[in-house]
Amino acid sequence: MTTRLSRDELPVDTAALARFLIGKIVVRETPEGVISGRIVETEAYVLCDAASHAFRGMTPRTRPMFLERGHAYVYLNYGTSWMLNVSGEAAGIGAGVLIRALEPLEGLALMQAHRGTEKLRDLARGPGRLCRALQIGPWADGLDLCADGPLWLGRDEVEPGEIGLSVRIGITKDADRPLRFYVRGSPFVSGTRALNV
Repeated sequence: MTTRLSRDELPVDTAALARFLIGKIVVRETPEGVISGRIVETEAYVLCDAASHAFRGMTPRTRPMFLERGHAYVYLNYGTSWMLNVSGEAAGIGAGVLIRALEPLEGLALMQAHRGTEKLRDLARGPGRLCRALQIGPWADGLDLCADGPLWLGRDEVEPGEIGLSVRIGITKDADRPLRFYVRGSPFVSGTRALNV
């Protein structure tokens, strides 16, 4: 059984939150049914991080990153794919955690229809794919992921297993910082084999 995470459970530190979220569950409630997946990969975008959208301060686009930890920041990446992030600090401090990959749990047929593939491994392996699979878009930007609603964070009794640490994927600024967390051995993790050992 999945229970909703409370804000009090979330660390007030973005890197710690990125690690904490490994093994937790993203739940998407739709008229067609519930879709959910276990978080198997995250990246932290911390304070004073040149790779973070919040690095140069708050803008209308990045305002959700400055909300109290546990809010959704959803943005369009290169005009093609939506990305789901979770704000990671106290209100007024811009930082966030990118949810990079999920292990599908519920609503597999809906995920497959949304993604146009039956391959379980590929349904939510990568941030753009997971947003398509769960039908997450700009409507979710700024949502409180610890409150009742169509998109929320949860937990169950399953332990995630061994958590690995690596540099982040696909960035050029502050690219050498070890701020990516993932479940070792999970087939649902994105990235190259060299990053997933």
